[in-house]
Amino acid sequence: TVYYQAVEKQLKICDFKRNVDVLVLYLARQGLRSIPRLSRFHRLRYLWINNNKIQDLPFLIKNYCLTELYLNNNELTDISGALKHLRALQILLLHNNQLKKLGETVKELKGMISFQLLNLFHNPLAQDPDYRLYVIYLLPSVQILDRKSVAQRERESALHLYSHGRSSVVQSIAFGRRVNTPLGTTVGSSRCTQPSRRLMMPSDNAHLFCSFCRVPFENTEDAILLRAMTRSLMEFSSVDWNKVATCQERHPENKAEEPHEKLTVQFR
Repeated sequence: TVYYQAVEKQLKICDFKRNVDVLVLYLARQGLRSIPRLSRFHRLRYLWINNNKIQDLPFLIKNYCLTELYLNNNELTDISGALKHLRALQILLLHNNQLKKLGETVKELKGMISFQLLNLFHNPLAQDPDYRLYVIYLLPSVQILDRKSVAQRERESALHLYSHGRSSVVQSIAFGRRVNTPLGTTVGSSRCTQPSRRLMMPSDNAHLFCSFCRVPFENTEDAILLRAMTRSLMEFSSVDWNKVATCQERHPENKAEEPHEKLTVQFR
């Protein structure tokens, strides 16, 4: 068949002796309508199947190592259940197909934490008016969508559109800071609680270290105790900006304004 001839040709060109050595497979422009399972190439990383007549993708079920997959210019109508196991995928080209279901298509790609480049243009699903923001919101790791870099303002717009509550929280944070303070003390206080037992500082031959404070200890329990007493805090303060007057609203007489209510929360 055309498929087996194309595979054998590629193996010969690349001088692959064993299936396990195959990392790259080029099967573009072969007029293929279907492909048998590629599970024998279980270390395959780069696969070109573009410009064929492929309608479904059952043959990728075992190719977990794929990082680049080129499926553009085919006849795909649905990818549900075919790609979600490809967690290492970084580049996926799906443009010029017949994909219609935006929600199901994006859901299939959500588990790909290393995703960087995605093409979905020239599919019916790309006609949705909020298509681009929807993809950006649900696939936050994507850096380039449809040959265009994802801008920070687009991420902010997507967050505001699809997660208004979370967006409001982010916008309400006035400032945040990290505070190293002894356990059981108040931030800003110079006092700290002394340990209940004397810490044994090291001799010249000590080999144990506290990874947090970079101080060597002879006894690991001493290192753990000191680390527990110096846990860092994360302090966030938020303000209701709707109650803060703008420059235009302030009086020109420079009157002292009443202090605005500020909520401060600390996390250990």
